[in-house]
Amino acid sequence: MLKIDVLGMGRLSLKYLATDFNGTLAVDGKLIPGVAARLDALSKKLMIHVVTSDTHDSARIELRDVNCKLHVVSGARQDFQKHLLIKELGADGTVSIGNGQNDRRMLKTARLGICIIEREGASAGAMAAADICVSSIADALDMLLHTDRLKATLRLA
Repeated sequence: MLKIDVLGMGRLSLKYLATDFNGTLAVDGKLIPGVAARLDALSKKLMIHVVTSDTHDSARIELRDVNCKLHVVSGARQDFQKHLLIKELGADGTVSIGNGQNDRRMLKTARLGICIIEREGASAGAMAAADICVSSIADALDMLLHTDRLKATLRLA
């Protein structure tokens, strides 16, 4: 569990990380270099959940050696399916990371939402729903590994 006191925001008691796969952890179905090691380091503090449509089965293959649970969504309303996962995990104890329009509800529902603007870009809806926007997944994961960075970005004073 990560316990982070943020001036003006209160205590974040995070137990779960829920993240999108393509555009967030991966580009064109391949994990971005350094992501697997960072996720494994974070898995000592947070339970990692990756939620994706996994159209080409790339998430399952790329994450096979990463300490995480894969959730595959399908059909219509994938944004709502991702939102339901956050509710199921417990929104107050969850940090979510995503970049797409179908991630916006997940980012808004979680206690802490981080939007990634990697090479695929980010939807305006995802950016508006997030608490933080960063330019890479490495930056987002490093904020969770080095929480003083997170505190500096979120503090109100």
